[in-house]
Amino acid sequence: MAHTKSQGKTNQKSNRPGQRRGVKIFGGQKIDVGQIIIRQVGSKFHSGKGTKLGKDFTIYAIRPGVVKFLKRLGKNIVSVTKN
Repeated sequence: MAHTKSQGKTNQKSNRPGQRRGVKIFGGQKIDVGQIIIRQVGSKFHSGKGTKLGKDFTIYAIRPGVVKFLKRLGKNIVSVTKN
């Protein structure tokens, strides 16, 4: 029986690139239809008027306008209003 571990386990750890999450368009900035506003894990931000929530919790715009961040009933809400 070998006294050292095989070398395969150390080679399996690969450096994976980050998933580039976070806020992509900030409050007050103009946005077009389909542009991503936030990429997130879970629903830290909730979608409001003019936005939709994707299956991976991505919030994106469904109409053109200006991005607005609100806090309502303890929830962070992202909406898109007309400019």
